[in-house]
Amino acid sequence: MSKPRVTLKEVAAIAGVHSSTVSRVINPKTRHMVTEKVADKILSLIKECNYRPNTFAQSLKTNRSFTIGIIVPDLTNPAFSTIIKGAENMLEKHGFSVMISNTYNSSIKQHSTYDKFMDRHVDGLIIASSKIEDPFIRKCKHDEVPFVQAVRASSDKSVSSVVSDEVTGGIMVISHLKSLGHDQIAYISGPQFISTGKERYQGFIEGMESAEIKINNNLVIFCNSFSEQEGQNATKKLLAGKTKFSAIFTGNDIMALGVYSELRQNSITCGKDISVVGFDDMPFADKFNPPLTTVHTPLIDVGKEAARLLLDRIENSKSKTSKIKIKPELIIRDSTKYRKL
Repeated sequence: MSKPRVTLKEVAAIAGVHSSTVSRVINPKTRHMVTEKVADKILSLIKECNYRPNTFAQSLKTNRSFTIGIIVPDLTNPAFSTIIKGAENMLEKHGFSVMISNTYNSSIKQHSTYDKFMDRHVDGLIIASSKIEDPFIRKCKHDEVPFVQAVRASSDKSVSSVVSDEVTGGIMVISHLKSLGHDQIAYISGPQFISTGKERYQGFIEGMESAEIKINNNLVIFCNSFSEQEGQNATKKLLAGKTKFSAIFTGNDIMALGVYSELRQNSITCGKDISVVGFDDMPFADKFNPPLTTVHTPLIDVGKEAARLLLDRIENSKSKTSKIKIKPELIIRDSTKYRKL
């Protein structure tokens, strides 16, 4: 038989305080009204007694569900699970839980997810599945749903977003490759209808211009997705072409997996024969053989900042639009070496 549920009044009685004091401690926004010593005591008792706030009663009182919907395009991509982790950490501190939907890159699934989230009365959305021109974003605006875009942003300048500075990341990569003597650099691009694909390509262009390296269009391959198979197919095209190259810069680390696979099948040693650079610094990037040089995008911070902006928007529907770009970092590993002469 399960133990009877502990009430807020019972927690207050054990702590020797009024129930309103417990209520203030439970709510992160009013916790500062209680001394740190008392708050710590109450939080310890809450954990010890396994007390759970009545979220249904809270929602009736505040007209909120204290739930946020997070929409991602592909949960098999570690980048999105990292964003979710960052957002969840921030939201939990403010008493919110999350609902997660994987759209599998389907606009139909995205819209059906939206309907389900609205039926559950979520207080806002974090959207990591945006396209540059996106009817879904227009719908969210029309319905006046609080939302923030994370990592992928639409072209709508009136919508708040938190992204990595993709262009700067691309410039860093080309600067690094030039310092190793590479001036014949191939680029395998992600899809141009997604902001990450478009801006990383822009970073490649600006990096090449800054390094005074002429872009050879025969060495630029555009792909329809950020997949391993697309990376492998693109590498196959590059190797079948007549234009020589000594380095490959890929749109993300998953594509780099495909590059490694195709190079290996052609008895080409990554790092030694051809340098390879990825983007994102996914958790497995240092497990590549050889470990992958890549651009670290601070996705935990992207998730946290997106959650913070959303909470601000929920509290104040007239809060200003924010466009936040978080600076990336180049992580140099063994997949890039000095160009063979």
